[in-house]
Amino acid sequence: MSNIKDELQKRILVLDGAMGTMLQQYNFSEEDFRGERFKDYPSPLKGNNDLLSLTQPKAIAEIHAKYFEAGADIVETNTFSGTTIAMADYNMEDLVYELNFESAKIAKEVADKFTKANPDKPRFVAGSIGPTNKTASLSPDVNRPEYRAITFNELRIAYKQQVEALIDGGADLLLVETIFDTLNAKAALFAIEEVKEERHIAIPIMVSGTITDASGRTLSGQTVEAFLTSISHIPLLSVGFNCALGAQQLKPYLQRLSNETNFYTSAHPNAGLPNAFGEYDETPKQMQGYIEDYLKNNLINIIGGCCGTSPAHIKAIADVAKNYKPRLIQELA
Repeated sequence: MSNIKDELQKRILVLDGAMGTMLQQYNFSEEDFRGERFKDYPSPLKGNNDLLSLTQPKAIAEIHAKYFEAGADIVETNTFSGTTIAMADYNMEDLVYELNFESAKIAKEVADKFTKANPDKPRFVAGSIGPTNKTASLSPDVNRPEYRAITFNELRIAYKQQVEALIDGGADLLLVETIFDTLNAKAALFAIEEVKEERHIAIPIMVSGTITDASGRTLSGQTVEAFLTSISHIPLLSVGFNCALGAQQLKPYLQRLSNETNFYTSAHPNAGLPNAFGEYDETPKQMQGYIEDYLKNNLINIIGGCCGTSPAHIKAIADVAKNYKPRLIQELA
């Protein structure tokens, strides 16, 4: 297996685009989500995208292949909600290991096919670790500011199970992404370090926060620099931002991040900001222009797309990324 660090020194790597955006095009019904195995399941399952790795694996493999065909070097597993905490919404906590394992396995099989066809462009699988639907730093009840819906330890245990399954399924690296609460992310990173230590393995870790509004802070109130400081005790492969903002709006925060870190940097912004209907209108060409601005300013090592992006967006990004050299960093000891 080619070392992703070697590839990062040669070129800018391209991450895939949105999984959810692509799945919407299939118009899967409740029955499609259930498949034969879950046809009598007591809870409604439509909307549980992670479950599709079990009930519609061909569609998941197709989406990964489309992103690789578009020029992606890295695809993310279909596991954004793959923790017992998020799966509690569907009463599917018991399926978490299987969901993550199968998702990683599907992505890895597709990646291996593309690597075999073109060994000069190795393809990688990033195990996607989402933020969960609970926050360890903030109270969900305005009348009880001291209350927390989840503890650090509960998060650590849930993340550890997800991490083990992703690694067992064949993920090449782990992506802790869409971080709105750094305490949640620290629990994920703690869990990853535990697994690495127990198994005597090294696995690259990408971390990607999300700036939630024009204040330039995460939801839990951290600035770019504070967020970076909070996670820099771990030897990361990369640090970056995704979601919430489009490429144009994200640029100033990426600039600040790039100036402050010796880690590789990543970004996978949305296709602009959502319109009144919650849809994303930014075309591949428009997004390509904003991304080229990152490249001209030497801000990035890994670039992809989040909400609203498709293989067409990723192709446009890959087409322009190959014309630029990656951001140089001082190699960490």
